[in-house]
Amino acid sequence: MTTGATGSAPEGATGGTIPRRTVLCLGLSQLMAWGVSYYLIGGFAPLIAADLGWSRAVVQGGFSTALLVMGLASSRVGAWIDRYGGRPVMVAGSCLVALGCLGLAAAHGLAAYYGAWAVLGLGMRCCLYDAAFATLARLGGPAAGRPISQITLLGGLASTVFWPVGEALAAPLGWRGALVAYAGIALLTVPLHLAIPATGRPAPAAGPAGAARMRASARPALRGRELRVAAALYALLAVLINVLNAAMSAHMIGLLIGLGLGGTLAVWIATLRGIGQSLARLCEVASGSRLHPLDLNLAATAALPACFLLALLTAAFPPAAIGFAFLYGAGNGLLTITRGTLPLVLFDPQAYGAVVGRLLAPSFLLSAAAPLAFALVIERYGERAALGLALALASAAFGAALYLRRCGRERRRAAAEPGPRQS
Repeated sequence: MTTGATGSAPEGATGGTIPRRTVLCLGLSQLMAWGVSYYLIGGFAPLIAADLGWSRAVVQGGFSTALLVMGLASSRVGAWIDRYGGRPVMVAGSCLVALGCLGLAAAHGLAAYYGAWAVLGLGMRCCLYDAAFATLARLGGPAAGRPISQITLLGGLASTVFWPVGEALAAPLGWRGALVAYAGIALLTVPLHLAIPATGRPAPAAGPAGAARMRASARPALRGRELRVAAALYALLAVLINVLNAAMSAHMIGLLIGLGLGGTLAVWIATLRGIGQSLARLCEVASGSRLHPLDLNLAATAALPACFLLALLTAAFPPAAIGFAFLYGAGNGLLTITRGTLPLVLFDPQAYGAVVGRLLAPSFLLSAAAPLAFALVIERYGERAALGLALALASAAFGAALYLRRCGRERRRAAAEPGPRQS
């Protein structure tokens, strides 16, 4: 079979060395894991606040705690995957997510509530996209780009599936019963993660195309100032995108309600985010990943300012909310792919987990403040002010992507040369 731009692959494998079964299992696990952890707060926050009598900021502070733990654990988890492989780390992540959901279901006080979110944060870092990307990079090396795109197809539907599912479960069971059900769903990802090969490092791919890929990956990555600038821009872009993602995951439904939409309508329009994510990713995969990651990254960031401009029009023109949710999902969905594939062309794939773990740590730490910060902005200044802040962050992300594309041209030219780059 062929896998687009990646060249030939052995039967039963994707990207040259990664079994198709592994890619499918990781895609299914991402759908469930994101739905019962990261997107949990977006669906249940109003119910938790009403039941416990807490403010929106206090409830969202739990999610911020989880993101803080993700940042503190990021480098260590990446190093664990580099050393031991993704299977034990992601299985542990599934169990921790289940434990965190049960802890939330049993929580009546702040200490128990925030403690459960801390457990969820460690579990999310061990089993969400960044862990899966590092696992694929460990198995496939520079050939992991296409499998990285493929596993995001199902994962992108997590909010579309689980926001309505959460609402449906909470109606008869209450939010606590719904979270117990979520814990059971989290445990269903354990056998999916056990399907990951126990060991593996990138093996030389057969044929001229595979040999060319291995020669390209063996050349030095960016060096000196080039490397520092590219790393700083990648980290900055991750901060801006993760802050926006955390804010929208926590507040998109609430923002739409505040802009004048009914509660049920807001939930269903918000689910278009997931559809936008998966459709954009499907187009990227179907195209054979023809766009270089630097170019795809730039195109995706360009969609973000446009979507928040549409959101600001919602109060006067409600159908603009549809464009906002869908376009945000499309841009954010492609940026999830480039967060995984950019390091393959900018840095050394052999140390993917540790390097990317360090660079992503600030994004988790700073995005931890996003749900709380946006909650405070909404409470004090209203939904339009929060959307204005999001527009400013999105514009900054586009600027960072533009500069990163410029800085990455040297590495891009080196990858296209037939022989080793001279230092």
